[in-house]
Amino acid sequence: MAAVFWLPSQSLVRDLRSRGVTSAAIVIDVDSKPKYVKVRLVSGPRAGDEVKLSDYAGMYPGAQVNEAMLVTYDPQEPSRLLSRDWVANPPPNLPAYGTAALALLCLSLTAAAALRRRRILRTSSPSAQPASSMERKDLRGDETRPQRLSAEQ
Repeated sequence: MAAVFWLPSQSLVRDLRSRGVTSAAIVIDVDSKPKYVKVRLVSGPRAGDEVKLSDYAGMYPGAQVNEAMLVTYDPQEPSRLLSRDWVANPPPNLPAYGTAALALLCLSLTAAAALRRRRILRTSSPSAQPASSMERKDLRGDETRPQRLSAEQ
């Protein structure tokens, strides 16, 4: 599950580092949630285009309307766009770290429960019981010991 959060964001950063084009942009719209940050490119081959920044692990940079920023976009797919700061130094991928921590916690608890169950079953097995508990009572209530059957009797 952590890979679902980790791989797309790392792939985006790796692609933008290898073939990305850096351009100046002006923020033209910001949702208050934030669900998106929309910018207008003001330099480079795509000057004048309005595009939404891609999210990085569900996060967007803190930006205000009319704020200038440097962005890096993929010339083959201009909708893949990140703040230049985030391409150079991505923020911590908290969803991936949290999911990995929960997975490790669940794995360790499962292993601890399995080891505990194994220990309990090992100490309560019939071979570990004393001989006195192996005695049985017949229908009249008398205690009898198990008898060996042999061909001589």
